[in-house]
Amino acid sequence: MTVIEWAEPKDAGEILTVQRAAYVSEAQLYGDPFIPPLVESAEQVRVAVETGTVLVAREGERIVGAVRGRLSGTTCLVGRLVVAPDAQGRGVGGALLAALHEEVVSATAFDLFTGHLSEGNLRLYRRHGYQETSRERMSDHLTLIHMRREL
Repeated sequence: MTVIEWAEPKDAGEILTVQRAAYVSEAQLYGDPFIPPLVESAEQVRVAVETGTVLVAREGERIVGAVRGRLSGTTCLVGRLVVAPDAQGRGVGGALLAALHEEVVSATAFDLFTGHLSEGNLRLYRRHGYQETSRERMSDHLTLIHMRREL
């Protein structure tokens, strides 16, 4: 059974391990082994846990997913939605996203972005009410798709 709860600073290392495992496929998809989620440090993750909303999905004692939210005015900026590769396809990402929507009660909108080739991510976000707002070409191999969920 998967339980969604607030992350604690001591979870930073395990969150980073899941994050790196989850983003390897993205790095391969875009041909870039230096994407920010792969080069972030455990200290940076710990600071995110201490200063924002970070939720984790646990199965027993193991963290199998995480998501971050940070308020900017009344908009929640969603980031680093990650699920361990062996736990993908079981609804963990959707449960984390739904829990973040419920947890950040003062938000009137949720914004996020993903790469244009990340079809699974795009499907998930659309299922949860996100709509494309813009595209940002970062390089020849990467265009970011910005999405928003209005409440």
